[in-house]
Amino acid sequence: MKQYKQTGIAGKDEILFLPLGGTGEIGMNLNLYGHDGQWLMIDCGITFGDANMPGVEIVLPDISFVEDNRDRLVGLVLTHAHEDHLGAVHHLWERFGCPIYATAFTASILRRKLAEKNLENSVPLHTIELSGRFNVGVFALEFITLTHSIPEPNAIVIRTASGTILHTGDWKFDPDPLLGENADQSALTRLGDEGVLAMVCDSTNALLSGRSGSEGDVRKALRETVASLKGRVAVACFASNVARLESAALAGYENGRQVALVGRSLWRMQDAARENGYLVNLPPFLTDMQAAELPRDDVLYICTGSQGESRAALARIARGDHAYVKLEKGDHVVFSSREIPGNEQAIANVQEKLIRAGVNLITAIERPDIHTSGHPNRDELAEMYQFIKPRIALPVHGTMRHLVAHAELAKSYQVPYSLVPHNGMIVGLHASGPSVLDMVYAGKVALDGSQLIETGATSLRDRRQIAQQGIAVISLAIYEDGELADDPIVSVVGIDDPMEAYWDGLVDFVIDLVAQSDQTLMGDEKMLEAYLRARIRKNIFKISGKKPQIHIHILAV
Repeated sequence: MKQYKQTGIAGKDEILFLPLGGTGEIGMNLNLYGHDGQWLMIDCGITFGDANMPGVEIVLPDISFVEDNRDRLVGLVLTHAHEDHLGAVHHLWERFGCPIYATAFTASILRRKLAEKNLENSVPLHTIELSGRFNVGVFALEFITLTHSIPEPNAIVIRTASGTILHTGDWKFDPDPLLGENADQSALTRLGDEGVLAMVCDSTNALLSGRSGSEGDVRKALRETVASLKGRVAVACFASNVARLESAALAGYENGRQVALVGRSLWRMQDAARENGYLVNLPPFLTDMQAAELPRDDVLYICTGSQGESRAALARIARGDHAYVKLEKGDHVVFSSREIPGNEQAIANVQEKLIRAGVNLITAIERPDIHTSGHPNRDELAEMYQFIKPRIALPVHGTMRHLVAHAELAKSYQVPYSLVPHNGMIVGLHASGPSVLDMVYAGKVALDGSQLIETGATSLRDRRQIAQQGIAVISLAIYEDGELADDPIVSVVGIDDPMEAYWDGLVDFVIDLVAQSDQTLMGDEKMLEAYLRARIRKNIFKISGKKPQIHIHILAV
């Protein structure tokens, strides 16, 4: 296992693992495997912006390493169709340019995204059957069907001349998944008997005891819940959970309601589902406009926005500015979802608005069985280790707390070696144990409008400062002799009320500053701007306690 250390290229006797996203964090999954001079990518997803990135909705992995090794990248394999596993592909594909492999449902979702970038005819996208076997470069691959909160989730078996790896993707062991196949436990058993060098495994629920629950139980709970309700009913759920969408729809139909989808992502998901043989026994859904004509007791809405997203359907309904859907006193919203960490306040804001309108809320707090996770709890993780029996455990997809708990659980099931990786860590995998061979850059980029920018970009830093401290713009017209041609124009945004009397005093303060400036400053516009900026910031801080951005505009007349 020396070639990579000597040449930077994986040798014939080496298997390398490199996470560039999704390790030490939840979301933005991107993993690479290196062997015999080639790299294989698994998943290429996004995460979402937060308060530290105002104006940014999605964040993607920095793929500088991938671009630098583009000529050695033989393919991208997608485990499933969630945004945190494929949402970055259409934004980044032109920068890595390799063939893509996925099962039919995942390929349908990806084609729609590629079309947004006019790439649908450019990307070599290969559809692989469930449980299919195929080769990508020097890697012999096999899909093993698992269960998750979206159709067609797959673990990927990666066979090389130097050993076999199982990359689980997102999964659980659901005894009644409702849509699609059950987890192929016979294939997992066979693989474990064959011998597995390393398992790279989902850690999302590594802190939770027991099992994660079943979609079959959620369907029963939704039926019972909807049966007890009068007035309009809205069910908020993740658009990608097609089994949950079907359960909510059946809960409506079986209780005499017609069902409407509210939210573009739900329509896109149901189109892809029907295209691949799912939801075919359900009648066509109503649009929100069609459903608006129905009596209150005869309608059930399935809505996007369970995470409080400001532009999603439920937030618009809560604000009262949705064109067709109105909820009022006596109506109900069922949250068939969990709170993703970081979204708590946004969800609370939407729920508060609904409550103020007299809408009744039913969440997993009131009725825990109306939602279940798509990830394995500790008993399911233990069962997976008993099937696979890997020599090395590599936890991914979770915060460091999740990864450490997962590594400790693996040790308790007699896995000889475990290592908690970090994004950017190149790990060599060998029967004698894992070893850290190198660290490479593993940053993030933000989609800012239509442009990809560094998350440390000046524009984001400026937005944060403006959001926290405000901005003041001072415009000056100055004659050559240093006299002001007119009073300065002072505009203050984000600091109290700029029409208050003490802001008028800032104009006089600026006039005095210019009058007291010596000729050296007057002869150098940049020096004058710096001098005025420092003094004005100090004055505003004395008045308001804020340190705003100061912009000085000087016009020589």
